[in-house]
Amino acid sequence: MSACNSDSTKDILAPDMATAAVLVKSTSVPAGSKTIRGYDFDSGVDYNALLDSYLTTGFQASHFGRAVEIVNNMRAWRLSDELITDLDAEEDRDPEYRKNLKCKIFLGYTSNLVSSGIRETIKYLVKNSHVDVLVSSAGGIEEDFIKCLGQTYLGDFHLKGKELRTNGLNRIGNLIVPNDNYCKFEDWIIPIFDQMLKEQKEQGIVWTPSKLIHRLGKEINHPDSIYYWAYKNSIPVYCPAITDGSLGDMLYFHSYRSPGLVVDLVQDIRAVNCEAVYAKKTGMIILGGGIVKHHICNANLMRNGADFAVFVNTAQEFDGSDAGARPDEAVSWGKIKANAESVKVYADASLIFPLLVAQTFAKTD
Repeated sequence: MSACNSDSTKDILAPDMATAAVLVKSTSVPAGSKTIRGYDFDSGVDYNALLDSYLTTGFQASHFGRAVEIVNNMRAWRLSDELITDLDAEEDRDPEYRKNLKCKIFLGYTSNLVSSGIRETIKYLVKNSHVDVLVSSAGGIEEDFIKCLGQTYLGDFHLKGKELRTNGLNRIGNLIVPNDNYCKFEDWIIPIFDQMLKEQKEQGIVWTPSKLIHRLGKEINHPDSIYYWAYKNSIPVYCPAITDGSLGDMLYFHSYRSPGLVVDLVQDIRAVNCEAVYAKKTGMIILGGGIVKHHICNANLMRNGADFAVFVNTAQEFDGSDAGARPDEAVSWGKIKANAESVKVYADASLIFPLLVAQTFAKTD
């Protein structure tokens, strides 16, 4: 007979070992801890209240809610929130100056987001000067201009590459870009490169990726363009991998047609680092990973870390990739301050970012 089937009278009580294991006494949770509670649809559909409820929903919904808090905190910060110290320069002591000096916000995003409808969300932020510095990849620059010249269409993730290639159609996830769009891009940009080369030779202009993007933003002269508004509002745009895309293809072709155009990366690494170094407070909002994420974080290393950070991507950290790294890894490098407010939302930015903007930047408009 097994011990569990014993007829002993002592077996009318559960074994002490089992009760001790199952009925472990809890300590008190920390004061102020939020209780988990989701949205009550019996109250009707209130999208603002629904999104507010994410903070206490749990899992990535709560990470989203925390991202909303952090973005609003970086937007609300003023130098006047800080005590004046002996290290403050005389101009930093003026009350009016302190009241108006804001946190410098870096926004980074990968090229696929500009190919998608997130382009319009980014354009809104730039048009209304809600962010101070932009960083993207080459695709994140050229796709904005290309979409002013031709349309991108909704396709399907499962369309066959061989058939698409035969028909001159390029697939970006479930988006379709006709290859003719890139031909239009070449026709538009090559004469601009010709003029830039002329100005380089005759005026001694030293072009950088940020100056190139500024010039293209002026030339496109289109209200749908992110970089048109960056040009209009004097918002710098950095692209450390400017040649890694169609822009690089065009520079390659131009180097045969009219050799000599120089684009200097060194001036831009100094410029983007100084954006961080001379800022009193910095915040990072980074959509996706790769060079865009690292470039912004590394610039903030030069000031011993950003004060606010929100990462949105789907990458995991088990492979050691920079894209997958949580904010705490950046703290170890000095790219985020040890006492900073930071969060990573593990989610597709095409789902999350418009909602994040709706609960932050757009509320004041």
